[in-house]
Amino acid sequence: MAESVMYHEGNRQLQDRFDSRRISDRLEEKLMRKEFSADDKQFIEGLPYFFLATADAEGRPDCSFKGGAPGFVRITGPSELAFPDYDGNGMFKSLGNIVVNADVGLLFIAMHGKPRRLRVNGLASVSDSDPLLSETVGAQLIVRVTARAIFPNCPRYIPTMSSIEPSIYVPQAGQDAPEPAWKGFADFKDASTRGNRHSRGRERS
Repeated sequence: MAESVMYHEGNRQLQDRFDSRRISDRLEEKLMRKEFSADDKQFIEGLPYFFLATADAEGRPDCSFKGGAPGFVRITGPSELAFPDYDGNGMFKSLGNIVVNADVGLLFIAMHGKPRRLRVNGLASVSDSDPLLSETVGAQLIVRVTARAIFPNCPRYIPTMSSIEPSIYVPQAGQDAPEPAWKGFADFKDASTRGNRHSRGRERS
């Protein structure tokens, strides 16, 4: 097949060791795409969370959980998605990595109802002047990702779970989300941004 978008020499070494190069190539040929399908859009925009993998300039990795109300991740173009950065712990581990290394991996996963996984690898950027800020409640920054590879994964090892209720901390129009208790703990309260969050989307709505 043509030069692979998904695999590098490390992948190939293990594929050859376990005789899985042919099935790997077939999976890339048949399932990998560079543009989101209508089904991808429906799946991604219906989820209340995903996992974001980033790395710093030296390649040291970090993985983060990102959550919000369904629709907080939007498909904004044939190969582009966007999501807001909400108030957090202030470390900016993921977004700081993106500033110095744009390569990212996103895992969208459903662990309730019908199990499903969709992976998106691409290049990300962070903006404090994105047009989406004015219409996204609680957002302090917007991240946009241009997909290099979009591909589903077999869901066989996903456990069957139930979604009970959404997080009370997800920003909502007309409401101030409660502050997390840890920001008031003695070790952190004099250094936290408790009561002074930069929720630009809420201010502009």
